Order: sequence, then C-alpha cells, then structure tokens
Amino acid sequence: MKNQRGNTILIVVAVVGVIAIAIGLAFFSQNQMTAEPTPTPTATPSDTMMKDEATPTEAMMKDDENAGDDSMMNDDDSMTGETPTPTETAMMQSSKGTYEDYDESKLAKANDGDVVLFFKANWCPTCQALDADISMHEVPDGLTILKVDYDTETALKQKYGITYQHTLVQVDADGNMIQKWAGSPTLQSIVEKL
Repeated sequence: MKNQRGNTILIVVAVVGVIAIAIGLAFFSQNQMTAEPTPTPTATPSDTMMKDEATPTEAMMKDDENAGDDSMMNDDDSMTGETPTPTETAMMQSSKGTYEDYDESKLAKANDGDVVLFFKANWCPTCQALDADISMHEVPDGLTILKVDYDTETALKQKYGITYQHTLVQVDADGNMIQKWAGSPTLQSIVEKL
C-alpha cells in the first residue's frame, strides 16, 4: 500500500512537471512568433530627403562665406516669390508627434507618419512605467501612439492577436498590422523599433 502511494505521488509530480514545461514552451514559442526580426537598415524616403537637402544647404553656406559679413543685411529680393521645394513642403506638412487615446479615425495619421497602438492596462506596472515615460518625453514628429484599453477593447485584441497587456502594434492607415512586439520599456525603444 505504501509503495503504491509512493508511485501515485511520483506520477502526479511527473505529470505536473510535464504540464509546467509545456506551458513554458507554449509561452516562449508565442513570444518568438510575435517578435519579428529587425529589418536591415535601408534608405528611407526621409533619408533620401536629408541627403538631397545637404547639397543645397552646403551651397548656400559657401555663397554666404563669399558674400562677406553683411550678406544678411543686403536688401535682396531673391527669397520673395520662391516656391518651396518638395522636400521643404514635406517637412512643413509632417505631423507633430502625439500620444492620445485610441479612436479608429486616428489611424489615418499613418498616411503622414507612423501609428503605434499601445495595448495597456491600468493595473499593469510595466504599462504604467511606459505610459509615464511617453508622457514625460516629446513624441517625435510623424509618430502617433494610440492608447488602447487592454481590458475593454476585445475586438482589437482579437484582430491583432493580442494575448497580454504591454503589447505594441504598428499599423497602416487602413489598420493593417505592420509589426507587433511586446515590452518596450521607453519611448526611445519604440522609436528604435520603427
């Protein structure tokens, strides 16, 4: 009887161990599946714009050097009537970065920059830390971070496959997922991910 009870305890412990390992593997594999590889750096349109701007700026600086100290004082009409270059127009139209509550209409901001959904819960300490960090810093131009209530936005959680709070999803203007990741501790880490 004692031997049979010992075997039963051993079997129960083994089954519990196997279940714990299976849960750990499932959780780990889910994190690995949702973490997308970091893309290799490539030239973006903004990089190209910056390179295009370098040449005219350098040329203007050389012109200023040749003009002497009173070049700023000259009553020169060369600036009047000029139309902005496409690069200047794009820079003037870039949207100011914001951190605001989710609303489906705000997804259209992805036409002018990046939109990231932040699935957060008020009871989540890591969500609170990221929320505080974003609020303390200025969100870069062209980035919109939309706060999504993890506890109430069930349809959005299903749409993007969100299984736990502190998940971030970059979306396009139509709400299609571009990438998804979990656990960015700071605003800077979000910016680096984009």
